[in-house]
Amino acid sequence: MEMSLKHKRVSSRQVLLYILIIAAMVLSACGAAAPAAEAPAPAEAAPAATEAPKVEAAPAATDTPVPAAAEPTAVPAAEVDPMMTVFGTMLPDDALPYEEQVYKTACGITANATTADFMVSVYQRYCGLDNAFTLSLVDLDKDFNVIPMAADSWEASADGLTWTFHIQPGLMWNDGTPVTAHDWVATYRYSANPESAWDFAWFYAGVIKNWDEIIAGELPVEELGVVAVDDATLAVTTYNPFPPLPGMMKFAWPLQAKALEAHGPFYNNDPATSVSMGRWKLVSLEPGKGSVLEANEKYTGRNPLRLKRWEITYMDVSTEFAAFQKGEVSQIAYESLTPADFDLVMADPVLKENYLRHFGDFRTDYLLFDTYNPPFNDLNVRKAFAHAVDRESIVASVLGEVKGLAAYAFLMPGFPSSSAKGELNEYQNYDCDLAKQHLSDAGFADGAGFPAQELWLRNEGPAMQAVFQATAASIAECLGVQIEVSNKDGKVYMDALNADPTQLTFGAVSYGMDYLDPSNMLGIWVSTGRHSWKNDEFDALISEATPLVGDPALRDQMFRDAEKILVDDVGGIFINHRWQGTLYQPNVLGDGLRTPDSNGIAAFHWGNDWVWGDIYLAKQ
Repeated sequence: MEMSLKHKRVSSRQVLLYILIIAAMVLSACGAAAPAAEAPAPAEAAPAATEAPKVEAAPAATDTPVPAAAEPTAVPAAEVDPMMTVFGTMLPDDALPYEEQVYKTACGITANATTADFMVSVYQRYCGLDNAFTLSLVDLDKDFNVIPMAADSWEASADGLTWTFHIQPGLMWNDGTPVTAHDWVATYRYSANPESAWDFAWFYAGVIKNWDEIIAGELPVEELGVVAVDDATLAVTTYNPFPPLPGMMKFAWPLQAKALEAHGPFYNNDPATSVSMGRWKLVSLEPGKGSVLEANEKYTGRNPLRLKRWEITYMDVSTEFAAFQKGEVSQIAYESLTPADFDLVMADPVLKENYLRHFGDFRTDYLLFDTYNPPFNDLNVRKAFAHAVDRESIVASVLGEVKGLAAYAFLMPGFPSSSAKGELNEYQNYDCDLAKQHLSDAGFADGAGFPAQELWLRNEGPAMQAVFQATAASIAECLGVQIEVSNKDGKVYMDALNADPTQLTFGAVSYGMDYLDPSNMLGIWVSTGRHSWKNDEFDALISEATPLVGDPALRDQMFRDAEKILVDDVGGIFINHRWQGTLYQPNVLGDGLRTPDSNGIAAFHWGNDWVWGDIYLAKQ
């Protein structure tokens, strides 16, 4: 997930880009939270593939009320062994004793981190603490369908303008304060307040009533279309009928209204003021060193923890695999593995079995340009660079098939409206002779006179640094141009990218879905988005296709036509689609991790916060 459009007032065209948001996930929104798992056998490692299996989008949203989720059946008291019971839930027979249910993770050091809370800052959150102390209104299941979390049910008004969410009864903050709709109201008013300068404010632009005017300082926060009908009922009113709104509430993690007023937005940085309605509570937070969390014994929500403690150590990403090998951490993400590390993992039967590959957020890595200024305002220059990238060799030698798939377009195969295999390859395929011809046509024969370029990376880990180094080397060697690669701090990079006009001439970045619909992925390329590229035909297709209902085949074709324009006009150069994955210790089990989804992928899935309640550590 990459959430970073330029912060601007939104035109009526841009508003349409958010219509049907999370349309692939929204409002199949019924069903209970995931049940407690029996101890499953470890899943086999996913086989290497050259094309992802097709993921079907969920049905379009309707205003059908969502039924309340069923509550789990209680275990009869006579059958409960107190030594193996956590919050009334039985630990599996193969589980370690509760006192030994200590999960350990590593996180890269984030120099600019300021908060644990999404609604305070998205891009400056402390690694590992993301929303540990709160629950969103909804969650996602393994097939990206919306399911109840803090909200039991929801429905739309007859005119489609107001969505009403019914808060699960009995939710409590661990200071004894009931969770109420007023917590969400206070949170949204804080985030909409221009004085807060929330770095994710674009997300609700054109959606929640009066959001744009409040952000612009034209209306007070009290006019925001988020209100408490009563303590247990939250109403969200939109500018226009907006069926996908429940899916957006995946990101509705509330602050506590009382703590926000008493201590300000950073109250969760200090155990003395931290308060939780989520699964975890804060024990310690030492910036640059680490954090310790323990199970919130007063948690009353869905999917309570089996784990007792979570220890997070902030360390250089290059040291994470060594820590994993020593048993010092329970899991590490694929980004923390160098190519040499990954080769070792794939060669070891136990490590390979416990590397769980998945779609992730259908992330694509690509190069971007400032196409409004020389030299990249010349299409011939962009085509020269595109045809100079030997993607197949880069993926094979640096990532391997288990980690990457060569990309010739933006949408990963398997994502809705993605092109058929090979359909768009001709527009950016590797052809050094053709690349040289385009550069010559731009007036830089054999690279003579072409200005030296600095390719910025956004705080990439070792694996992706290697990919982009190889990409720069491929272009430089083919065209005879000079390219220096510079890995920048994430905030520095995003500030430069989002500046208006942009301060980033040539960069490498990735983007993953926020919701399973082409309007999300392709929507970032409209001219009002984060990229300095503009194509009127592309803009028109996206704005027309996004709200289209009643003709799914036409909508699909319009998105396909738009992507073809993007690829041919070289809005970006697409390098690879990421197969993502996580390496776990063999004793990290749980149905949410080890049982396949409908596509046969057994792993943690993006957006599945409920899985935290499913994980446990088994005896070895």
